[in-house]
Amino acid sequence: MISQSQAFLVSQSPKPLPFPSPALHCSPNNTSSSNFNTLTFQSLKSPPISSIKTKFSSRMISNSKLSNHTDAVHSELEDADLDGFAKVANLLADAAGDVIRKYFRKKFDVLDKEDLSPVTIADQAAEEAMVSIISENFPSHAIYGEENGWQCREKFSDYVWVLDPIDGTKSFITGKPLFGTLIALLHRGKTIIGIVDQPILRERWIGISGRRTTLNGEDVSTRSCAKLSQAYLYTTSPHLFSGEAEEAFGRVRSKVKVPLYGCDCYAYALLASGHVDLVIESGLKPYDFLSLIPVIEGAGGVITDWKGHQLNWEVSADSRATSFNVAAAGDKLIHQQALDALQWK
Repeated sequence: MISQSQAFLVSQSPKPLPFPSPALHCSPNNTSSSNFNTLTFQSLKSPPISSIKTKFSSRMISNSKLSNHTDAVHSELEDADLDGFAKVANLLADAAGDVIRKYFRKKFDVLDKEDLSPVTIADQAAEEAMVSIISENFPSHAIYGEENGWQCREKFSDYVWVLDPIDGTKSFITGKPLFGTLIALLHRGKTIIGIVDQPILRERWIGISGRRTTLNGEDVSTRSCAKLSQAYLYTTSPHLFSGEAEEAFGRVRSKVKVPLYGCDCYAYALLASGHVDLVIESGLKPYDFLSLIPVIEGAGGVITDWKGHQLNWEVSADSRATSFNVAAAGDKLIHQQALDALQWK
């Protein structure tokens, strides 16, 4: 039987969009990560969608710095569709934040994944909470989560949610509130919704294709900085670069005014709000950066790989989360200067 909150959602949701086949049904498979079988937790139920209070700006961006693909994406989706997706994306961030705050600066087990990166019960529980909400509201959508990968009975879907429950787990386990929950919704390979949520500081950046990025409902924008020599540069850690990538980063670091370290996804949020000028990172996975694309571009910034190409990931059941080199800037002039300094071939 449908609940009252689900009935409300059906009446308020955007009109259904066409899918490749009426048989397509992408409810996540009931699988869990074998790396975490020693920990147990209960799935969280989604709160009523009527509880969302976040404001969305309906003003379209006329900024020439907005990337070309957003107009094409927006013409295919109506404002009501984007608003409906954004409401659910906010529910995901709310649910993940509720989980994460319960564990922040508390004692819990930390396990190492195959790549030796840490994972905690908070990562797993937050992702499961978000998956539950997506399954209730959009059962035909696929999900790719950092902790459990592709979750869909079909191999492909027009709509894919890409989730990173805690980007910056090392910051989280050491009590530093500069990690974030990353939520992206892809439509036919393009990110149309992106959220960077810092649940401890209660800051939420929302990027929606074709619209101005907001922080807690207020418009934000990047700042101008035409010279690399005047730029403030962030990267998570200089120790995360190796080989030629380390040399390339060193060329950029030697040219900026101030190099800074240690913010994970929060550095990109600071860039969108106009506090820093440049973020250079190597070896990011798609769930680390896809949500950042509409947030950075909607604030007037630029985000590409080190060759200046748009960041794209063809996600399906057979996809593997390969590594990307990412360069984001608030000003297109220093973005190009950074690419020139990287000399990445």
